[in-house]
Amino acid sequence: MSTTVLYQADGPVATVTLNRPERLNAINRELIRVVTDMLERAASDPAIRVLILTGAGKGFCAGGDLAGFADGEFKQPQPLEQRVAELRRSMRTSQILRESGMVTIAAINGACAGAGLSWALACDLRFAAASAKFSTAFLNAGLSGDFGGTYSLTHIVGTAKARELYLLAERFDAAEAHRIGLISLVLPDAGLMDHVRGVARRLADSAPIPLREIKRNLNDALRLSFSEALDREAERHAYCGTTEDNTEAAKAFLEKRKPVFRGR
Repeated sequence: MSTTVLYQADGPVATVTLNRPERLNAINRELIRVVTDMLERAASDPAIRVLILTGAGKGFCAGGDLAGFADGEFKQPQPLEQRVAELRRSMRTSQILRESGMVTIAAINGACAGAGLSWALACDLRFAAASAKFSTAFLNAGLSGDFGGTYSLTHIVGTAKARELYLLAERFDAAEAHRIGLISLVLPDAGLMDHVRGVARRLADSAPIPLREIKRNLNDALRLSFSEALDREAERHAYCGTTEDNTEAAKAFLEKRKPVFRGR
């Protein structure tokens, strides 16, 4: 049983912890294989509504393990088409974080660079410890970028800032990440996980069906015309209005109590 990535489920909240602290959780072949398995496991479990992605030790994820590039781990002789196919399969991790029905939260506890930054950007919400440091890093490593980072960063911070961060590849701190809208909040290092778990629990306690449909609406906003987005909103909103949870929410509001949602 690999300990490179840890998985813990607490009711409807799953936590995936990258566990190569001695390498700032840099990505090697084993880590990407296990992360893919863990994310698919969570996404396929109907009981999981919120997923937290974080790292052990002082790093969130420092990107690809450059030691692996130097010693040839990622450069085994193979046709380019096969390399592309393998990388694209690994990049499905970012799709799961963005497109699955779970709300995904990045708890950025330290170094966050390269593909690690791409993973954080693919999450729905991002919170960072005050000591966290960020960088796109790819150009400095002689690479162009993967795991959807260029797409996600452009949509989060805008075209001009995304180009600056990718082309100059300079490091920036959590305060700057917050200023440009990359993260929602900067927290004391010791308080990061308590805050993120509190947010996760609040989300998990909300009505499951509209939680999922809101995420679908937000993803549709990246690809549909306004008219098409209105069509999808109308369908989902009307559907949510037929659920037992919608009735329960209205009753709880009138009775001044906390609702009890059952996902139906």
